[in-house]
Amino acid sequence: MLVYLNGEYLDHDRATVSVDDRGFLFGDGVYEVTRARNGRLFEPGRHLRRLGRGLEALGIAPPAGFEPEGGALAEISDRLLRDSGLVSGDALLYLQITRGAAQRTHHFPPAGTPPTVFLQANRLAVPDDVRARGATAITTPDLRWQRCDLKTVQLLPNVLAKQQAVAAGAFEAVFVRDAILTEGASTNLFAVIGGALRTHPATERILPGITREVILELANEQGLSVVEQPVAVADLSRVTELFLTSTSNDVMPVARLDGRVVGSGRPGPVARQLQAALRERLERDTAQAPAV
Repeated sequence: MLVYLNGEYLDHDRATVSVDDRGFLFGDGVYEVTRARNGRLFEPGRHLRRLGRGLEALGIAPPAGFEPEGGALAEISDRLLRDSGLVSGDALLYLQITRGAAQRTHHFPPAGTPPTVFLQANRLAVPDDVRARGATAITTPDLRWQRCDLKTVQLLPNVLAKQQAVAAGAFEAVFVRDAILTEGASTNLFAVIGGALRTHPATERILPGITREVILELANEQGLSVVEQPVAVADLSRVTELFLTSTSNDVMPVARLDGRVVGSGRPGPVARQLQAALRERLERDTAQAPAV
């Protein structure tokens, strides 16, 4: 498996990062996960814009070619997908940029310290079997910091929440803050209440997911009533559908939450409709994208 690290293409087992890297020491960096279909990236521009926003918030200068209008992501991804034999089917491109390697200090290293840039490609097994029956989820207190809108590599609260879900035999853990459902440990959250589609607004409490953004567009195109309003714990008795969205899961219906049946206990019509629309958009847009 080939990876890209700081300007070089290396065998995965030969790629190493300095123990002084600030991503390793402090979680001082950002990342993006981009979907590929048959060797073509889906919504790379949106991912680069979110990446740029995260880098700006952390005060990390974008490496050359990774600006929102840059072409490095596409160029590097093309080679990784091709040389890793991932030009058919679904794959994920993981990109991580840290502040670089420097003497350990809490303040930023000297100006000019080069950032660490890492990319790898992996096969994606889309969980269609889970989608067909509906996933299970649990709730857990949202103890994360106040800038959940930045896609940083500081993911320990998410890791602990996801492990809590795994230990409970669940697919996902849904965060609750101030009696409000915010999002999943690695997903965004949608609900259908009174016939309207609801999701937490894109504030600093949630990550502005790329799939979330696309789903909102598709819902409006299909004439669905959409309200960017949080779902309160007190609203759960009125929820007829609950589903999660992410780059790797598409639209994932939730059939049970904390052991209680959601709606009919099966994937609902809104989730199925939006999943179909998303797959159509994915197939269309990647078919029109430049080939590897």
